[in-house]
Amino acid sequence: MAMTKKILMVLVLALVVVSLNDGAHVHHVVGGDRGWHPYTDIGSWSSARTFRVGDKIWFTHSAAQGSIAEVETKEEYLTCDVSNPIRMYTDDSDGITLDGEGTRYFTSSSSDKCKSGLKLHVEVVVPEARTDTATAQVASEGSDKAIAPPPESSAPSHFGASFALLMAGFWLSYMGI
Repeated sequence: MAMTKKILMVLVLALVVVSLNDGAHVHHVVGGDRGWHPYTDIGSWSSARTFRVGDKIWFTHSAAQGSIAEVETKEEYLTCDVSNPIRMYTDDSDGITLDGEGTRYFTSSSSDKCKSGLKLHVEVVVPEARTDTATAQVASEGSDKAIAPPPESSAPSHFGASFALLMAGFWLSYMGI
């Protein structure tokens, strides 16, 4: 029995470590608290964010809002032409992984709502390599430009890791380890 508890404890700790490594990606809820809605200023919301490869965007919308179309070109995006979408997202809460660098275009499937501003373009960039403070200091000694360390990830990106640690703690307490 004691050996089984030890094996289970190692498995749980391994799961927690794997969960911690996934914390580098950010989950963006499109439109913030208001979500994907005609009265949300999606343009202002998106301009305040940096979208990186591996991040995920979530469209929270009701069936009354209709589907969300992903279109291929800037022209289709600007003119709200959803006649030939790359993909239609119809679930109430669609999560889309940003799996490559470049621009992606999303619009309401309703031309009227799209023309009213219910559309989003996302510039996806490659995550920057992490630098530590020592590297930044060495770089600044050799030139007049310093390399600043990247900003810390936002709180939503650490939710999964925090939840995993909390569950592991509860489980270990329950098992009496």
